[in-house]
Amino acid sequence: MEIRSENTQTRSDNKPPSPSQAIHKTRLQVWFFRLCSCVLVWTCLIQLFAAGELWQSRIFTGLTNQISRFSLPVEPVRLLPPRRNYTSNGILRVSCNGGLNQMRAAICDMVTVARLLNLTLVVPELDKKSFWADPSEFEDIFDRKHFIYSLRDEVRILKRLPKRYSKKYEHKMFEMPPVSWSGDKYYLQQVLPLFRKHKVIHFIRSDTRLANNGLSLELQRLRCKVNFQGLKFTPRIEALGSKLVRILQQRGSFVALHLRYEMDMLAFSGCTHGCTNEEAEELKKMRYAYPRWREKEIVSEERRVQGQCPLTPEEAVLVLKALGFHKDTQIYIAAGEIYGGARRLALLKKSFPIIVKKEMLLDPEELQQFQNHSSQMAALDFIVSVASNTFIPTYYGNMAKVVEGHRRYLGFKKTILLDRKRLVELLDSHNNKTLSWSQFAVAVKEAHQGQRMGEPTHRKVISDRPKEEDYFYANPQECISENDLDH
Repeated sequence: MEIRSENTQTRSDNKPPSPSQAIHKTRLQVWFFRLCSCVLVWTCLIQLFAAGELWQSRIFTGLTNQISRFSLPVEPVRLLPPRRNYTSNGILRVSCNGGLNQMRAAICDMVTVARLLNLTLVVPELDKKSFWADPSEFEDIFDRKHFIYSLRDEVRILKRLPKRYSKKYEHKMFEMPPVSWSGDKYYLQQVLPLFRKHKVIHFIRSDTRLANNGLSLELQRLRCKVNFQGLKFTPRIEALGSKLVRILQQRGSFVALHLRYEMDMLAFSGCTHGCTNEEAEELKKMRYAYPRWREKEIVSEERRVQGQCPLTPEEAVLVLKALGFHKDTQIYIAAGEIYGGARRLALLKKSFPIIVKKEMLLDPEELQQFQNHSSQMAALDFIVSVASNTFIPTYYGNMAKVVEGHRRYLGFKKTILLDRKRLVELLDSHNNKTLSWSQFAVAVKEAHQGQRMGEPTHRKVISDRPKEEDYFYANPQECISENDLDH
């Protein structure tokens, strides 16, 4: 009986599987195949995300956007530049001063200084004490993560100063404003030894602290790399700026008129042409209220004759007409609140009815997040100005210069740089009837040919008067093809 039982058990173990067991095994194989396929597909998709991030391809971007609608969010794989390894000579803390574009250029300079001296840079602090009193932090305007990672092959950048160097830990930081328009020898011979002594230094001013010329090609191109690649606006600013550009382009070509006739500009420059006596007094009081504005007693007409005043809205109308712009020209006003309000814009609107501002093109809710943040508002105007068919600044300030440089870098898009000194002569002659309209129009056009239209050119160098030479960020010729400059 026992032997028979064992034989019976053996025959039972060797019998073929039942139909239900075969089906179960097939299902397991199918499930395993599907799992492997899913892993393979997701691996491919992640690679596509990375490729789309790197190449900025429309095909990849469209594909990833479609996929993202039907899948769980996936963190894109960033192909970062290799980290530069170096022994840091100290930590550089920077407080930028001025408006958006003045700070932008300063940030580019400070990254370059940090690279030259092999320093560790702390993400720059933005000006909150100027006329605009904008509370924005760096990360409110610029993509901080992109800034740090895109430049990691050049310089080490920290989000914030290490706690051990803060006032809370009773650390007394060495502070200084570097000498304006300084070259590499100044930083290597006079500033670097200070870092070796103090380890951490706070640059309390950053505007125009690096020379326009006389630097190595490597350093000049690094300034461009920071400006054109490292400094990206935040996604929400980029999105709204792109929407503005899209709306304008759907309506046709457009001119971006940087009408720098705002209260702070007039008070700072002392330019009161066209203002009432009450307005002139108000502007004077404002100038005295800001200690950083050194010049107090200013003769407005002298400044105007020297070409140092922004054009008034009324003067801008005559110049635009003389340059050949017609009544149906779409004009985007890239500016804050115009001093004098609707009264001063009346003639401009009458002469060019298709006058628009960001407040007219966007819903109030869209701009609400930017209210009381002048630098973020200026960033929107910056995006539109760079994208415009023609850019015309009525004053050659920081925004005008930096936008001009961007447009040169992007292929010499048309920028009309007004010769204000010559224009004042022509405007006054026309207004007092000694110059007819046809004569005025011809003279204005002649005064703005060639380089006044933003055409390729080499920077003017005046080694003993750096304030008077061409600004690096207005014409970064080291980052532009020599073939373009020679034509």
